[in-house]
Amino acid sequence: MVKRKKNIAIIPARGGSKRIPKKNIIDFFGKPMIARTIDAAKKSNIFDEIMVSTDNKEIADISQEYGAHVPFLRKNYNDDYATVSDAIIYSLKELKDKLSKEYETVTLLMANCPLRNNFDIIKAHTNFTKLEATFQISCFKFGWMNPWWASKLNNKSEPVSVFPQAFKQRSQDLEELYCPTGAIWIAKTKDLLQQKSFYGKPLKFFPLDWKSAIDIDNYEDLEMAKALFLLQNNSFYNFNNMKNISIF
Repeated sequence: MVKRKKNIAIIPARGGSKRIPKKNIIDFFGKPMIARTIDAAKKSNIFDEIMVSTDNKEIADISQEYGAHVPFLRKNYNDDYATVSDAIIYSLKELKDKLSKEYETVTLLMANCPLRNNFDIIKAHTNFTKLEATFQISCFKFGWMNPWWASKLNNKSEPVSVFPQAFKQRSQDLEELYCPTGAIWIAKTKDLLQQKSFYGKPLKFFPLDWKSAIDIDNYEDLEMAKALFLLQNNSFYNFNNMKNISIF
């Protein structure tokens, strides 16, 4: 008999990260990075289950230590070509086939977004419910980096504007633009399985503060996330502690 519940959070965390080896479990101020996401999911008190989907036993053991459920190791969709939607769909099917578990709503929480917190998750879910959404992806508004002024450089280092009509306009006269982030993706499970992507229709975007939205993909991202963490938690880290912390 299939057991049906309301909400599951799935944290995908494959072991083969190349730009930052062992990225999902590197130390982030005294905890493995993935533990920050597990903690945020637990503190939100939204989920019937918090699951980590991984192909790596070390990640599985650490995740279970911090309170996540790892019912199996992922055997497919572990390479650089698989999408995160593929990994989540695979995990949902394994939960149903192996454990007879189904969920009405699935929330994807990327392990490389350690600054997204429980309040962000609660706000995202509240918005999803209020809008009666089917698919919702977190995003952030571009600020000091204005994509309207983006240029490519030719082989003579000459700028070629991506948006030539906007290039000479004042920033305050241009429309606001938003970029998706992997911090919090939510979908109705039935629709995700049918459409096979979190970018299914109809799709809503949910804006987060850009600091909560940071995805860590390379060492430059990691440096920024660590600096922001210290700014957000300055009451917990005095100068003597900071001297012993490697930011870069």
